[in-house]
Parts: sequence; C-alpha cells; structure tokens
Amino acid sequence: MEVAKILVVDDEPSILKLLKEALTQWGYQVACVGTGAEALEAVRTELFDAAITDIRMPEMSGLDLLREIKRHDESIEVVVMTGYPTIASAVEALKEGAYDYLSKPLILDELRHLMARVTERRFLKGEVQSLRTRLGEELTVNELVGNAQPMQRVKEIISKVATTDSPVLIEGESGTGKELVAAAIHRLSGRNKGPFIPVNCSAIPEDLLESEFFGHVRGAFSGAVADALGLFRGANEGTIFLDEIAELSPGLQVKLLRVLQEMQVRPVGSTKAHPVDVRVIAATNRDLDRSIADGRFRQDLYYRLNVVRVSLPPLRSRREDIPALVNHFLRRYNRRFRRDVKGITPDALATLSGYDFPGNVRELENVVERAFAMGAREQITLTDLPPLGTGSVSTVATPQTGTVPRLADVEKDLILRALAFYKDDKEAAASALGISRRTIYRRLKEYGML
Repeated sequence: MEVAKILVVDDEPSILKLLKEALTQWGYQVACVGTGAEALEAVRTELFDAAITDIRMPEMSGLDLLREIKRHDESIEVVVMTGYPTIASAVEALKEGAYDYLSKPLILDELRHLMARVTERRFLKGEVQSLRTRLGEELTVNELVGNAQPMQRVKEIISKVATTDSPVLIEGESGTGKELVAAAIHRLSGRNKGPFIPVNCSAIPEDLLESEFFGHVRGAFSGAVADALGLFRGANEGTIFLDEIAELSPGLQVKLLRVLQEMQVRPVGSTKAHPVDVRVIAATNRDLDRSIADGRFRQDLYYRLNVVRVSLPPLRSRREDIPALVNHFLRRYNRRFRRDVKGITPDALATLSGYDFPGNVRELENVVERAFAMGAREQITLTDLPPLGTGSVSTVATPQTGTVPRLADVEKDLILRALAFYKDDKEAAASALGISRRTIYRRLKEYGML
C-alpha cells in the first residue's frame, strides 16, 4: 500500500508539532498549515489522502474548510477536531461529509486507530476505481469532476433525467466529456443492468452505417456472410449513445426518425421488423439550429432527440475546476505509471489555469499524461508542460528566443491577466490561479495597485 499523505490544519503550533511527530512515526507523509486559506492552497497543488482540521480557527472555520475541501475533491477524507465538543457540532461536521470527529485533548491511540481506518477506506475506494477502469466502466455523476456552477447544473440535470426514458441531446465542444455524461445517465437509470453502447457516427463509413445501426441478413450485400443484429438490437434494454449525430446522412436521419417513432428496426435485406427497447442519447459539437437552417439536419429528428438538452460548458468557462481536474488525473496516472507524483507547482498550475484549452478536459488530461511520459517525479513543474499556444497566459512563461523572463514578472502578468478575465473579482482570480486570497492581495500591494 502506498504511503498516505495527511494534511493537518490547526492554528496552535503545539498541536501541529504533536500531530506531525505522531503521524510521521506511524508511517504517514505529513504537511502542516496554520490556516484554512493555506490548507486550500495546499490541496489545489498537492495530492492528499486525508485531512485533519481544527474547527475553531481564525478567518475560516474547520467546517467551512471541510466544505471547501469536499467541493474541490470529494475523495479526501476529513477528520475534524475541537476542544469544545458538542453534539450539534459533531452532527454538523458529519452532515458536511466529515469521516469522523475527535475531541481535544487528543488521545493518540484513538487517533492512530482512526487514521488506520481512514487510510484503509481511501485505499479500498482507489481499488474500486481501479477495478472499474479495468472493467471499462465509465464515471458516475458523483464522480464527474468539477463543482463550478455550470457543472453543478449539469449534474442536477443528469440526476433528474436519469430516472426517465426520455431521449437526451448533449451539446458541447470536443473534449468536454459528452460520453462520460451519457454513461452517467445510463448507470443511474433503470437500464443500468443492460448494455451501454457508444457509437461515433463520424467514424463509421457511410455505406456501412445502415447495416451497423440496424443489422443485416445473410446475403443482403457483398460480404454479408451471416446475419448481424446491429447496434440498436445489441443495445436492447439498455442505452445507445449516438455521438456526432450531426454527421448522419439525410437518408439515415429519416430511418433513425422512424426507429424512434416506432421502436422497431428492419435489418438491411429483410422484410421483417424487430421491436427494440432502447434509450437513445445523442451528442454533437455542432450548432444543430444552424444545421437545420442550412438543410443539413432534419427538424423533426431534432425535436424527437431534443426532449432533454444538456449543454456542457467548455473548460475555459469553469477554470476554477482545473485544480481538481489536475489532481484527478494525477491519481489516474500515478496508478497507470506506478509513480507517486505528489502535486503540481503553483506556477505550473497558474499557467494551466490561464490557458483557454480549446481541446477542453481531454486536452488537459493529455497535458498531464505527457508530463508523466516525459518523466515527472515529485511534482509537475513548468518545464514539464508543453508549449500551450498563443492567446493564453502560458505564453508569458514561454521564453522568447534569447530571453528568459523573470519569475516575478511572469507571476505579475499571470495575476493581472486573471484579474482581467474575472473582471477584478479577486477571490475568483485567486481560486483560478491556485493561490489564497490573502496572497493575491499581498502581491497587488507589492505592485502598488492597492
């Protein structure tokens, strides 16, 4: 089992010293901070398995910190402690997602047994996730990474629509996670015992689409040496996900519309129709309204598919989710590469947070995977990142020929660009950059801007 890393948060230096010595002696990696703001900055840039936090602290209480940690990464187990225990505070802590509750003065034996349970639980959850990955299962809605408001809305829609059989149309740019959303809807639905069959409509040759969709009988065409069920009958009692639906030819659009209306398919070369019980989820990265106006997509099919619409936000509109996504991918690739990369440096995270990511979450994952492939060990640093193109904050950190900018200048430019992007909302800018609000105010004061 990998060594667990614990974050300890308390405004009393004596408690920090005691816990660090004890936890280190028990074999844990330990990081100690004195405030909630410092704790949040730490979880944005480093991977932690668990956190221990005092409830009563200045500026940010332990309960507020608990909520923020869970917003950032639900997988981090949090233990709260206080010198003023009450049933009400214990209940509130557990309600907010705390793993357990300890009273001061701490009993070290009790803490030791508790942390063993915490880390064992964390290990088992990782094993379950690893098993899911090996079995080819997709993420559930609760595992969709991100708590920015646009993603919260997406999760709410998924939870509601999953209980129905209504068709769903998912819209979003390439790389935003349309298939993950479709898989989450399926796994939360009453059809989760049936198959989930994803189909990329643009990847199947035009002359094979009809037989792939609806099947064929032996001898229907050259090469049809046996009957084939087709994707729709293969998805019976489950869900079929039609990605890039806008790429379907007009002729196939007509036939798909008929299937949705009648819930029957007729294999190529057959006169017999077969009933199907299948839920259809479609997705596109195109503007279907424009495709309809241009005559490239049928309006009646659009209305049949667009019973419930899910619009996935691009990553650039939810930059505050980037730290959580980076940590998510760090865990994934630590398992895959059998490595222990503990986090990402603040300047590297700031660069990622300032980049527009035209390839969205998929591009961010590729950046993290590349860092592993290129040999990242302790942390992902600025030098582990690829050139991220123009029109982004990252261009500040890319040396021009014959020149290397000073780190202070890079940091200043990143902060100013973030403030411009978030319309001078210092809290939002600090969150996107992976630093505390206090840090951004201190830097602005140094720049003579406060």
